[in-house]
Amino acid sequence: MDCCCSGAVKANGSVLAACQICGEPGRIVAKQTVAHHVISEKLSSVGDAEYRFCGSADCDVVYYSVDGNIFTTDTVRELVTTKTKGDDRPLCYCFGFTEGNLRQEIVLRGETTIPAQVTQFIKEKLCSCEIRNPAGSCCLGEMNRTVERIGKLYHQAGSEKAIK
Repeated sequence: MDCCCSGAVKANGSVLAACQICGEPGRIVAKQTVAHHVISEKLSSVGDAEYRFCGSADCDVVYYSVDGNIFTTDTVRELVTTKTKGDDRPLCYCFGFTEGNLRQEIVLRGETTIPAQVTQFIKEKLCSCEIRNPAGSCCLGEMNRTVERIGKLYHQAGSEKAIK
């Protein structure tokens, strides 16, 4: 169920873990993941150096490499969960669930079954998180945090207007 990558990126013998723009540490992603998300006009720029994903919401960098190559939100094909807000914010790249899908179900039913559906799909080995998710990791953590945030707002206010 864990789609996370592991390892260390080294530059000149030292670990390069931080984004060159915002200084936040990034997680290692496979070259295949980067190639699947970068727009076609930039594919030839995807080199063989190891890449990291910058998850900082305040930074436009999506991927960076030890050799200084950077891809931003303008050079990837779709919205990136950590860098997007609102109902169009993708939460599950494998099955297409968005924050809006969660919000709508919580408003209509008071709860959501989407995380359970995704968990079942993972058990059935139907996901490809390490490639389809720009972060190269499973979506369930972010999805559960989003469910908790929306649920709290909904239950505190008791109305649809409060969670928009």
